[in-house]
Amino acid sequence: PLLGPEHQFALGRALAPLREQGVLLVGSGSITHNLHDWGDYQDGKEAPYVRPFIEWVEQRLAADDRQALFDYRRQAPFAERAHPTDEHLLPLFFAMGAAGEGGFGARRIDAGVDAGFLAMDLYRFDGTA
Repeated sequence: PLLGPEHQFALGRALAPLREQGVLLVGSGSITHNLHDWGDYQDGKEAPYVRPFIEWVEQRLAADDRQALFDYRRQAPFAERAHPTDEHLLPLFFAMGAAGEGGFGARRIDAGVDAGFLAMDLYRFDGTA
């Protein structure tokens, strides 16, 4: 987890051929994850950084904008609030790489925000842009 988004992407890319053998590659993390906000956003109240960050990630995935996603700390709105540390977002980069050589083919198939700050969006990467 200390090697960053590009390394996680390369790891996914290296394992992508396993898909052809019927292996399901899964990256499990969170689109937003800031436990410092525990208790501050309950009872339907949502942290103000959650939606802008989610929307930015979704737009960058739809555009297959790998470089912007790798640089999310500088480019994404509220990146430091959404992820004080990288480890809960890094599985996204693994999954992007595991999509293979084409585009990501990212498709959000489920979404939700728990406790007002934990966004647990679920993406499928089919490897076609």
